[in-house]
Amino acid sequence: MNILPIFENHKRPILIAGPCSAETEEQVMETAAQLAANGGVDAFRAGIWKPRTRPGSFEGVGAPGLKWMQQVKKEYGFKITTEVANHAQVFDALKAGVDILWLGARTTVNPFSVQEVADALQGIDIPVMIKNPINPDLELWVGAIERIYNAGITRIAAIHRGFSTHQKTAYRNQPMWEMPLELMRRFPDLQIINDPSHICGNRHMLQATAQKAMDLNFDGLIIESHRDPVKAWSDAAQQIVPSVLRELIDSLVVRDEKVRDAITAATLENLRANIDEMDADLFQILTQRMKLSEQIGLHKRENNISVFQPDRWNMILEKAVERVKPLGLSEGFIVAILNAIHQESINHQVKIMNEK
Repeated sequence: MNILPIFENHKRPILIAGPCSAETEEQVMETAAQLAANGGVDAFRAGIWKPRTRPGSFEGVGAPGLKWMQQVKKEYGFKITTEVANHAQVFDALKAGVDILWLGARTTVNPFSVQEVADALQGIDIPVMIKNPINPDLELWVGAIERIYNAGITRIAAIHRGFSTHQKTAYRNQPMWEMPLELMRRFPDLQIINDPSHICGNRHMLQATAQKAMDLNFDGLIIESHRDPVKAWSDAAQQIVPSVLRELIDSLVVRDEKVRDAITAATLENLRANIDEMDADLFQILTQRMKLSEQIGLHKRENNISVFQPDRWNMILEKAVERVKPLGLSEGFIVAILNAIHQESINHQVKIMNEK
């Protein structure tokens, strides 16, 4: 795939900002005026159509709001961007001169919806940003990128807005940073924009999340900014006024993408070589552990004992969590590692159980 950047020759971070929803002409224009006065914004965003979880919520002003976006573009020179989810919305947005389209998480999760948008874009040269699906499924995200690319769109970016899970945490949507990092690995030319507004769901965590995105070499940020967030018609808790947005952007430390001097490069190379050796040792230890699991599997088969032993598994987890407390390793990390090891051990034992 020959993916081209949406924002060319641009210093990090790219900044896309504007209200969650276009509510009134006055609200859109005043927010845009404040963003222009504070500077640094590369594209103005506003939701014209708003997919909501339940009926009765504000679902956007619809196509009439595109006229306000046109006015923003004319008066302040911003590129304008909005979300589309079907053929009719694509047609209305293109007719209004929207510069960049984006697919929302509820669209990305449904290949039929993505394909409908892709079909509507056949033969049209317009940049498209694609949010991750609601659920943590990397292949759905990749599939949406591929469908849009197959429609002839080459200027594509991904938006990381976090994932909905059953876990209750401080985040509205779990960042699951490993997902966008894997996307970076697979598509090194793909610009990836972080959406701390939807990840956090609140104002007070925005800066820390945006900084982590910069630490991880994301290309930019899309942040919801409203002239009066408290009175916003949707997602009021996660929006900030343009002046606070400017302060947030100014506070970010943007890391160098590449090593720039020989001494630093040599130091990193030595440290990485040590890590490679430790990884090799870990693989050997894991191999030995699996051989022990296979012996246990043989014993269980001979004595007709089930593979999964919940009491033993709970004991392993509890002991491990206690052991790592003084070691500086997070509980979540250890549990995730042990879960993966445990599943591999179960796979080995199940295979032995069913051998003839």
